[in-house]
Amino acid sequence: MIGGTLRPSRGEIIFNGKEVTMLSAHTRAEQGIGRVFQENLLFTSFTVLQNVLVGYHLQSPISPANIFLKTSGYRVQEETLMKKAFDTLEFVGLSEYSDEIAINLPHGRQRLLTLAVVLAIQPQLLLLDEPVTGMNAEEVAVMVNMIKALREKKGITCVVVEHNMRAVMGLCDRIAVLNFGKKIAEGSPQAIVENKDVIEAYLGTDEDVASN
Repeated sequence: MIGGTLRPSRGEIIFNGKEVTMLSAHTRAEQGIGRVFQENLLFTSFTVLQNVLVGYHLQSPISPANIFLKTSGYRVQEETLMKKAFDTLEFVGLSEYSDEIAINLPHGRQRLLTLAVVLAIQPQLLLLDEPVTGMNAEEVAVMVNMIKALREKKGITCVVVEHNMRAVMGLCDRIAVLNFGKKIAEGSPQAIVENKDVIEAYLGTDEDVASN
């Protein structure tokens, strides 16, 4: 609902002091709300660099079609856009793969590329749907450090939905826990770890162990 995929049945969504409840997803993106989906949504036949260039079309007067057709309007701004795209790839650690076809990247690097594409719209708020899903321990550590860098170096507010508790505890200042669609706890990581409702919901009780 924050990103604009679903419309709320009631209430309002306020972003930077303005109501965005009825705005389309792409209009919200233009205003600074970015989203990384659970699946790697990429232009798989394009290069890594081309994928990031597509992301920059929201902040540029030229369209994605102009980028790939290399129209005169694109060529005028090509140097500036290329510099921005390379800087973004360098930030996420993918600059050496700029000419690689996106589909050829392993899963962890594809996740970083989806992040780079969203960073191209220069978000103030970033919504991340299970950013470390399907990753090995090394890839998880890279992504966790990357999300931390978004906050510390770029000042981007991140809202993360994630089932990897180790990643969540290492990332978040504040955590809300849902159980069957209902919020059962909210607070600091330490408060969540010690919350008996969370422990019961996710770890079970002595009675649950006995009955099994």
